[in-house]
Amino acid sequence: MRAVFDTNIVISALVFGGRLAWLRRAWANRRTVPIVCAETTRELLRVLAYPKFRLSAADPADLLEDYLPYAEIVALPNPLPDLPMACRDRDDLMFLHLAMEAHAPLVSGDSDISLLKDKPSIEILSIAEWRE
Repeated sequence: MRAVFDTNIVISALVFGGRLAWLRRAWANRRTVPIVCAETTRELLRVLAYPKFRLSAADPADLLEDYLPYAEIVALPNPLPDLPMACRDRDDLMFLHLAMEAHAPLVSGDSDISLLKDKPSIEILSIAEWRE
């Protein structure tokens, strides 16, 4: 099962585990294939550098080694096509474009993305819906 996971979901699974430890096991066991692109990977690296996570200099690379080898890489087109819906947060656009390009659902807990759940162009799921 392939899906685009937003940064918050990936961070929760990689850094905190806990309630999303099952997701990390799912991609490690190849039951779930995360879909990434250069833009979403850069975003993940940027967020992993936040001081609030208190990661060492080596931790981001170690965490990426537990994620990227299991991911499918999809390149976004350049220029990006227009989306069939408006999104309030420009930082979320890369995830929407990636889901469209990969023909895969977007799994997100982001409130701005959740507002788009009823749009027919992209399947948007919560992490609980994905787990089911």
